[in-house]
Amino acid sequence: MNYRQTIAIDAMGGDIGPSVMVAGAAKAHGSIDSARYIFFGDQAKIKPELDKFPEIIPHSEIRHTDKHIASEEKPSVAVRNSKDTSMRLAIEAVRDGLADGVVSAGNTGALMAMSKLILKCLPGINRPAIASVMPTIHGKSVMLDLGANLSCDAEVLTQFAVLGAVYARVVQGITKPTVGLLNVGTEDMKGHEELRNAASILSTVEFPGVYYGFIEGDDITKGTVDVIVTDGFTGNIALKTAEGVGKLSKEYLTQAFKSSPLAMLGYFLSRGAIKKMKAKVDPRNYNGGMFLGVNGVCVKSHGGSDADGTANAIMVAANLVQNGFNQRVAAQIEQLMDQESFISVVGV
Repeated sequence: MNYRQTIAIDAMGGDIGPSVMVAGAAKAHGSIDSARYIFFGDQAKIKPELDKFPEIIPHSEIRHTDKHIASEEKPSVAVRNSKDTSMRLAIEAVRDGLADGVVSAGNTGALMAMSKLILKCLPGINRPAIASVMPTIHGKSVMLDLGANLSCDAEVLTQFAVLGAVYARVVQGITKPTVGLLNVGTEDMKGHEELRNAASILSTVEFPGVYYGFIEGDDITKGTVDVIVTDGFTGNIALKTAEGVGKLSKEYLTQAFKSSPLAMLGYFLSRGAIKKMKAKVDPRNYNGGMFLGVNGVCVKSHGGSDADGTANAIMVAANLVQNGFNQRVAAQIEQLMDQESFISVVGV
């Protein structure tokens, strides 16, 4: 059978391991056009899980290894000891052309370090970024970087803008995505020098998006722009803060509905609306941190995610492959680097 895409899955990564990775692939399979899966890990643990889903057995393969990377291991140590681990073998499958993309729920730092080491960066990309889709009032936005690079210069921030804009165009179908730089204010003089230099570049160069300007923290959930660009330090704090606010809101809502019999009645009358609201902000529907900028599709699933969340991460990888994301990024970066306004600021 001719498959349109093959996804390598690190079956041993995450808090749960093979059971959730295999179940996630089975859930994703119905939504992915002609996909094949290669599970890397302990065959004795993977096969019993795969046998529970006969519909994907003909489309699956197990590559055995009894080695894996622990979630608490330091990235530098993990990379040194990574030979024949399930994570490394899955990434190498992409490098060697055996797979089109890789999905892992394992150690984030190790996954990023090995992706850069094995797959390298796309031509013209200095550093890859972790990107994810965020729920907003108006729908969804993509935000990057979420933790891979604690500090970024103007050139790197500009490259992130291109990565995010290409994603919004080819995967989300937005013809001219708006791009904003996350800052402490919207005025031109606000922020540090590299941020202002990035704004200067994006306001003059041609790239796949439309530069909106500086945005503030509350613009993230407002949906002010389609693409939110920031350094990994700020982005990770913003992401974790949003997750915390979501948990706090859920707890407050639960307490409010339990506060009296009348409040409980109100809950039963509004269950349908509440269910729809919860679906819009359910983290499982946004699971799948994309490592944009590496020369191969690599997606990080949350370590504690269930089968639904894992399925979403696998579908994220499949969408990037199906839409030729990396090929389109390479073409856009080449055009960017030829523009005089870009060269004058970054000095390339």
